Amino acid sequence: MSNLSLLTMILFVMIPVSLSYLYSLGIGKSAIWSSLRGVVQLFLIGYILTFLFSIPDWQGIGLWVAVMLVIASFQASRRGQGIPHAFLLSLSSLILIEVFVLSLWIVFDIIPFRSEQVIPMSGMIIGNSMVAAGLAFERMKNEFHSNQGKVLAALSLGANASQASQMIIRKTIRAAMIPNVDRLKTIGLVQLPGMMTGLILGGASPIEAIRYQIVISISVFSTVSICAMIISLVTYRFFFNQNMQLQTIEGGND
Repeated sequence: MSNLSLLTMILFVMIPVSLSYLYSLGIGKSAIWSSLRGVVQLFLIGYILTFLFSIPDWQGIGLWVAVMLVIASFQASRRGQGIPHAFLLSLSSLILIEVFVLSLWIVFDIIPFRSEQVIPMSGMIIGNSMVAAGLAFERMKNEFHSNQGKVLAALSLGANASQASQMIIRKTIRAAMIPNVDRLKTIGLVQLPGMMTGLILGGASPIEAIRYQIVISISVFSTVSICAMIISLVTYRFFFNQNMQLQTIEGGND
C-alpha cells in the first residue's frame, strides 16, 4: 500500500465531518482532530515497535509492557475517580493478569517469548482488561448510588459490608463480562476478528490465523472476568467506613 493510496482515507473522514456540519452536530473539528491524532499515534507506535523488535526480546517486552500497564492503569483509574488507590488497584490487577496469562502462554508453548508476538498479544489483554477495570469502577459507583437504600436496609438487618454489597458486586462483574460473552457468541459470524484478519492479510493460512484468534479470544474472556472480579471484590470496601457504615464516594467520570 503506497502513501498516496493511504491518503484516500481522507475521503472516509470527510463523510462524518460533512454530516456533522450538515446536521449541526458540532463534532466536525473533534472528528478531524481525532483522526489526525490517531494517524500520528499509529505511525509513532510503528517506529517505536520497529525499535523494540530490534533490541533483545526481554528488554523490548519488559519496556513496552511496562508502558502499556502504566497508561492502561491511569486510564482505568480515571473511571474510579474518588475511589481511594484506584490507580494502584488498577496497576496491581493488570500486572497480576499479564503475568498470569504470559506465564501460561510461555509454559504451554502457545507463543514463543519474542517481542513480535508477546507485545501485540499482551496489548490486547491489557487493553481489554483496562476497559473491564474502568467499567467495574464506574458501575460500582453508580450501583452504590442507585441502591443506597437497599444497602442501608441490609446493614440495619445485621448484614455486614460484604453481605450488603453482594448484589452490587454481582451486577458489576456481570456488566463487565457481558460484552465479551456477546462477542464470543458471534465471533467469526458477524465479523472476522482483528487479529485473525491481520494474520490472513499478512499471508498466514486461515487455520493458523484461527488458532491464534482462539488463544487471544479465550485469554481476553478469562482476563476480563478476573479483572472485574478483583476490582469489584476490593473496591466495595471503600464505600464503607471503619464502623461499617455506608459512605458516599464523589468523583466525576471522564
